[in-house]
Amino acid sequence: MKINYVTKISLLCVVCLLILPVTSVAVEIKSMVIGEQLKKKKQSESNKYLTAKEAYDVISMNPDRILFIDVRTRAEVEFVGWAPVVDAVIPYMTNDFDEWDEKKHRYQKIINGDFPIVFEELVASKGFNINTPIIFMCRSGTRSSKAATLATKLGYTQAYTMVDGFEGDKAKEGADKGHRVVNGWKNSGAPWSYKLDGNKILFDQ
Repeated sequence: MKINYVTKISLLCVVCLLILPVTSVAVEIKSMVIGEQLKKKKQSESNKYLTAKEAYDVISMNPDRILFIDVRTRAEVEFVGWAPVVDAVIPYMTNDFDEWDEKKHRYQKIINGDFPIVFEELVASKGFNINTPIIFMCRSGTRSSKAATLATKLGYTQAYTMVDGFEGDKAKEGADKGHRVVNGWKNSGAPWSYKLDGNKILFDQ
């Protein structure tokens, strides 16, 4: 049986649609967050922001088309908890236990020099590319903004920062003043756990 030219083209289009990677399909991401209204330390060069609730909704609807990265330290994910739906934990900063920050009453944090290497290896291993939506999450939105800015400098076009982070912002008054109970992944009703998956925890390697 002979196949005419039009039929050949139609079959070719069908085959192309079947083999296209899932990352080629656009993901619609909407947010109510206005970058200019955020504190400077939470703003990123990508100017793309999501609340924890918005992030969970978009991840739930597009589980295989979005990369979700937790950039907190290993101590934070172990003792504070984590979101099991993250693709990986890659600390943007690590603790320097030899240096004490008197102003912040904690140990100093230093940039994890391997972060961009491990990050890009993860992107490649997932079959994603520079146009894949990537959501970064830290404790409360500062380190994630830095990670989003770094990703933008590396050429990624859809680097989002979760502005309220995993723990959320501190209450400014009331019985919970000074505690992170205002918003954030942990306070939003999104799933979280103390039980970690070691296969998803990537550090300086």
